[in-house]
Formats: sequence, structure tokens, C-alpha cells
Amino acid sequence: MKEEGLVQVNNPSEIFLAERPLDVPGSVVLPSIEGTRPILVEVQALVSPTNLGTARRTAIGADPQRLALLCAVLEKKAGLNLYGHDIFLNIAGGIRIEEPALDLGVICALASSLLNKTIPSTTVVCGEVGLAGEIRATGQIEMRVREAERLGFTRFILPKGNLERLTWKSRMDLQGVATIQEVLAVIFDETGARKQP
Repeated sequence: MKEEGLVQVNNPSEIFLAERPLDVPGSVVLPSIEGTRPILVEVQALVSPTNLGTARRTAIGADPQRLALLCAVLEKKAGLNLYGHDIFLNIAGGIRIEEPALDLGVICALASSLLNKTIPSTTVVCGEVGLAGEIRATGQIEMRVREAERLGFTRFILPKGNLERLTWKSRMDLQGVATIQEVLAVIFDETGARKQP
């Protein structure tokens, strides 16, 4: 909305990512689908030791129950100790995401903040996470890949099931993962992500 009335937003992804901080722990980009349009958004997490008896779990722009579930999966299946930590999750830009493809972004942002390691700013992630720690395929993956590539991202971490069925050839480095253990190894061990001071 402007003085002259409503004006079309040609590229909403660029607007949502315009103020994204680069190379900071707890931040990752997710290609989401809103209606029939792909929109890239930043998923932010802050994991901090608590001084209270009960740790807080707060989610803005995402389902708080889903956040609690993903924290439990990270603890049980990846061995990360989130007990005794306050956890804050935010989808930057005020957008609300309901789709299960958000799961992998939440997992990556939480692990990044807890371990104090960055996720490369040219990486995007997308996928549903199951209770056994498996990464499940998500819909409209080609649309997501095309949008990420168009915006200059160079690496896309996606469910192995999606990668096997993807027919379109992308110039990006597409990495299929089957479990959250694989995701953490790909993002933190193989990338040589820098530890923040």
C-alpha cells in the first residue's frame, strides 16, 4: 500500500530477505509456498541457557507445538541437549508458515544457534521431519528450487525422496538427505562452518 494505492510486489522473496544478517548462528533460508507462489523466508532461532526452572519455547510465525516436537526429535535422534535452554523461533518479516516443509529450516536454525555455528548464507533448506528423525519429501519442490536458484543461492538441501524424483536440472548443488543426522553432518561438518567468537 502506497500513497497512490495498492501496487504490485514483483519479488516478495527479495523483500523478506533484504535485511537478513549474513554468517550468524541461528539463521537459515527456507523456500516456502504461499498459495501458488514460492517465497523465500528467513527462519531464525535463538537457543540460550535458562535461569528459570522451566525452559521457555516461543514461536512467532510457526506452530509452537511443532517447535516442541522438533526440539524433542533433535534431542532424541541427534543427541543435542536442549533441556535447560530457552528457545525462541521467529519467521522474519511477520509471515506465518503452516506447511510441514518448514521443519528442516527449524531443525537447522535450532542446531546452528545451540552449536554456535553458522550456516552458509548461500544455502537453503526444505523438508518435513518425522518423529524417527527421517526427512520426508515435500510438495512443489521444482518451484522451490527454481526460485532459490533465481535469487542466487548455490546450495539446496532437500529430502532425498524429492531429489530422486526431480527431473529439472539445476545449476545449484542439490544435496539429498534422509535423516537429521545427515543434515547436521552436511551443514556443519562438510561445510567447515565457522564458529563464532
